Amino acid sequence: MYILLIIFGAILSYFFWIQCIFYRQNSAKSRKHLLRFMLCRDKQIKSSQTSDLTGDVRALFLTAHPDDECMFFAPAILRLVELNASVHLLCLSQGNYYNQGFQRREELLDSCAVLGIPASQVTIHDCKELPDDPNVEWSISMASSLILKHIRAHSINLVLTFDGRGVSGHSNHTAIYKAVRILHSPTDCSLLSLSTIGVLRKYLSFLELPISWLLPSDLCCVIGSKGYVQAKRAMLCHRTQLLWFRYLYIWFSRYMIINTFQVIDQGPKNLKIY
Repeated sequence: MYILLIIFGAILSYFFWIQCIFYRQNSAKSRKHLLRFMLCRDKQIKSSQTSDLTGDVRALFLTAHPDDECMFFAPAILRLVELNASVHLLCLSQGNYYNQGFQRREELLDSCAVLGIPASQVTIHDCKELPDDPNVEWSISMASSLILKHIRAHSINLVLTFDGRGVSGHSNHTAIYKAVRILHSPTDCSLLSLSTIGVLRKYLSFLELPISWLLPSDLCCVIGSKGYVQAKRAMLCHRTQLLWFRYLYIWFSRYMIINTFQVIDQGPKNLKIY
């Protein structure tokens, strides 16, 4: 009996801890801290200059395929939109692996509308050198060049993309990370990568939150039930991708609720940039 009471108490404490983290992450103080981090990490902007931060963040999400934006980055996108940041999306392929490129392009625009990214700030590339194909090695220099041009054209000061493991291990995801690492980016542009986690943690949904909270990260974005519903609606826009296992992903993936990012340490910039 005592053991059952201890287990029940531990479960209640764990859920209470999760609730406290949600509350803290969505407080006004946390939102202001988030903007301060994004603008002041490299100390280009002094703390005294951040009293009115609305509109100062121009964020670019770099993805490889339509549906990456909601499968992996929905929490960060929704938090930034909530903070009135100018959010842009650059997708480096139109997802034509199964000859559904036109449909997937439209689905991406619908998904972005649900997430709060206007169509005018969504760019979808269709390059033969960067196909939607895990068996094709993307040109890192070409991808880097496209990204850099986009950063400069839209005065981007925050870039968020995949890390070296690409969350799902897809070679197109990891190619984007490699391209970002060699960017000749402006000094005032912060580069962040989405942390890849193990399979067990990946499918714990909101129960994974205390683990992400305790482990070190440079940026953590968490959404509540309202944000989750919005992320789910965005995912359902990708009708061509809704196989049975996608529904399991929607219900159980931690990436639908939590994003943690690390600052990207840029590597040697000795590749040719077009």
